[in-house]
Amino acid sequence: MSDPQQTDPGSGIAPATAAATAPPRKGPLSFLSGALTSGALAWVSLLLSQRVVTYFAVHPPHYSKPFAQSIGTAMKTLIVGMSFLATFSFAFVGLGLFLVFIRSLLPASSTEPS
Repeated sequence: MSDPQQTDPGSGIAPATAAATAPPRKGPLSFLSGALTSGALAWVSLLLSQRVVTYFAVHPPHYSKPFAQSIGTAMKTLIVGMSFLATFSFAFVGLGLFLVFIRSLLPASSTEPS
């Protein structure tokens, strides 16, 4: 079996077609759109978190049993915590993508990576 184009034993793809099927590099527009999307989701999550906090402040749980009161308080804490966790997760992802966007606009350094 002497094939003029030998395949890579690991992937089974010929070297010429392996380079052609590689996904294109992400550009600055992709980073900016991701940063704006994540920022918008962070803003929506912040508004939702504020409404959740307001709701639980106005409507505290009133249960006759201490065990039920404890479970209600724990659930309230979990819900408020998860809403703010989503807010800050989206915000930090958006900030990171925005920084990558700024970095992608700067010229590449001429030194070789180590």
